[in-house]
Amino acid sequence: MAEVAPAPAAAAPAKAPKKKAAAKPKKAGPSVGELIVKAVSASKERSGVSLAALKKSLAAGGYDVEKNNSRVKIAVKSLVTKGTLVQTKGTGASGSFKLNKKTVEAKKLF
Repeated sequence: MAEVAPAPAAAAPAKAPKKKAAAKPKKAGPSVGELIVKAVSASKERSGVSLAALKKSLAAGGYDVEKNNSRVKIAVKSLVTKGTLVQTKGTGASGSFKLNKKTVEAKKLF
């Protein structure tokens, strides 16, 4: 007795073209960078705000830091490279940060 493999289910019906998932609408509200600048400017610390303190203030403002931890780090790094923030201690996304007075004064002039 030779076993015969069942015929493929009538040559599988042609698949309907997949519809692209609708693009998620951007959430309204300030970006992470804007939230960070607000948190740093609200701080009265002379030496700047540490990353941990920054995360605490963002969490107090209702931002989900646990979920978006990498976004916070990337935003901090980009703000430092843009010159909006100055890193007073540490390297990368760690350490303390304060607003760059030169860029703040330049924005007030316009």
